[in-house]
Amino acid sequence: MDVGAIEFIHRAIINQRDNNKAVLLMSFELDEILDVSDRILVMHDGEIVADIPAHETNEQELGLLMAGTSYEEVLEHRQQQKEGV
Repeated sequence: MDVGAIEFIHRAIINQRDNNKAVLLMSFELDEILDVSDRILVMHDGEIVADIPAHETNEQELGLLMAGTSYEEVLEHRQQQKEGV
């Protein structure tokens, strides 16, 4: 898709979200997911492995979860980064 089409779709998704409509968006474009989502469910091997508010995560964490890292390990990594370890 061209940039204009992508922007149109993003605006439509955000409009629906802001009108309290449920929107299911499946994408490997993690920046896109973070930009338009309130809540993110991550799947690995056909199973939901995490349910995270979008404002509490980032592309790196989502990528780790998608690759099979457990949510507990991701939280531990997050804590270590905060502590500067």
